[in-house]
Amino acid sequence: MPRELLILRHAKSDWNTDSPNDFARPLAKRGKKDAPQVGAWLYREGLIPDWVVSSPAKRAKETARQVCKSLEFKPKRIAWEPALYGADVPTLLKVLADCPSEAEIVLLIGHNPGLEELLRFLAGEDLETPPDGKLLPTAALARLEMPKDWRNLEPGCAQLLHIRRPRAPRIK
Repeated sequence: MPRELLILRHAKSDWNTDSPNDFARPLAKRGKKDAPQVGAWLYREGLIPDWVVSSPAKRAKETARQVCKSLEFKPKRIAWEPALYGADVPTLLKVLADCPSEAEIVLLIGHNPGLEELLRFLAGEDLETPPDGKLLPTAALARLEMPKDWRNLEPGCAQLLHIRRPRAPRIK
């Protein structure tokens, strides 16, 4: 069975809140609806991750918990990785390199622009940008077939299987 990486951008966050900073921004009403739907879709597709790693920012944490609840993946098994908040491609590659070697399906939950940049790095720069200009809008999930070793990820090493967007038909 080939390895897979599921890249999930956190669900829609609430900008109209009295959060003290960006890190503490919670999910919006739409985000609270979309996150469990992503988990339910993953469950229906049989895409149950062996390893889940998420940004600890409030909106990502809420997304991870809702998705994992739908997957019957215990929240205490989620790896909360502070480096994912505002991460660039080298940081994201380091997080992936630290995944357990036996993990066949990894779910990575974080933020843009880093996740879009990672997707372009792994799948190749020639990915078609959708008309709205966003490869990974909120609650979008990219599914990639990956090489056997999480520690040796080169540009273009992955095969994009598809991108699932909550509000639009899937890409590819």
